[in-house]
Amino acid sequence: MGSTKAGWDVAVIGLGAMGSAALCHLARRGCRVIGLERFEPGHERGSSHGDSRAIRLGYSEHPSYVPLVRSAFAGWRELERLTGETILTTTGILEAGKPGSPMVRGSRDACEMHGLDHEMLDAAEIMRRFPAFDLPADYSGVWQPEGGFLRADLANALHLRLAREAGATIRSRSRVTAIEPGANGVRVVLDGETIDAGSVVVACGPWIADLVPALRPHVTLTRQVLCWYEPQRPDLFGLGALPVFMIDGADDLVYGFPDFSGAGLKCGSHFGSGTLSHGDDARQDAGPVDEARTRQFLQRYLPAGAGVLKAMKTCLYTMTPDEDFVIDLLPGDRRVVIASPCSGHGFKFASVIGEVLADLATEGGTRHDISRFRFGRFPAP
Repeated sequence: MGSTKAGWDVAVIGLGAMGSAALCHLARRGCRVIGLERFEPGHERGSSHGDSRAIRLGYSEHPSYVPLVRSAFAGWRELERLTGETILTTTGILEAGKPGSPMVRGSRDACEMHGLDHEMLDAAEIMRRFPAFDLPADYSGVWQPEGGFLRADLANALHLRLAREAGATIRSRSRVTAIEPGANGVRVVLDGETIDAGSVVVACGPWIADLVPALRPHVTLTRQVLCWYEPQRPDLFGLGALPVFMIDGADDLVYGFPDFSGAGLKCGSHFGSGTLSHGDDARQDAGPVDEARTRQFLQRYLPAGAGVLKAMKTCLYTMTPDEDFVIDLLPGDRRVVIASPCSGHGFKFASVIGEVLADLATEGGTRHDISRFRFGRFPAP
């Protein structure tokens, strides 16, 4: 099959948000670690690229996420301390929606359960504080002042920088075709060579089912489109005027970010626009139909934001049926750590998930509660 490289303590497959964070934690612990990236770090064919990701404490998906995201906040601040860079910007976050919105109810419940700073606002108060919004009178929202956004591309690059400085080896254009657990470790098979490691972290996002076939029945890839607009009223959409927001409307659930860098108002639907059969099918193919969907939403709820389109990009969500993560040891082999899918809401957790993955790869367990993300929750095929 070709050459076999000298053994490593851990091999990390995939260097997006989760893989880069894991590589950083492992290297800083003194592990001999190698990171393998199918393309180039920062590529636009997966789920981790882009200028921003939302972060919030009160978590509508389930209150059990809150302790983990508390640790993630601390992890991002630590990354800032280590690098001198600004990664997390606090804008507050508004989650608003129609009467009975599961998102609004879930965020309120999480905030109340964990004693988080928040306010319940009616539509009139939301529009008084943030005049960019035009909401129906019966809408309501949860305001969390501690929410904001992360600089996604920068965070990934900084994790990789720290990993490299701590001795990690990083290899781009290295496509892994198989992982083969053996008596003395795990063999990672690439095109033309193999690499031996004591354990492996599989964090390859949309390509996870290629290396962990047991996940294939439980994974759906959805195409997601993001748009950036030049607002008609820029004064309503900059930092300090507009928070990060999520609106559970009559026909869609759209999230957005203030114009913090001159790139424009960013927004996109949490609901996908089609599915893909494989990660290799991803393309930067956003078009007029995608743009019309987002523009229609803005015209309804943030009308002054629906100005000239500045840019569009696509990314992927790798979804489970229950929309929770999969973070676990591979059933039958505790030397293989699974770190995907993250179901479209995982980036904010990457700083702490990197720690969790390093724990699992080196100790077989972690102090963090990841019981909700176990592989075994899925029915047997």
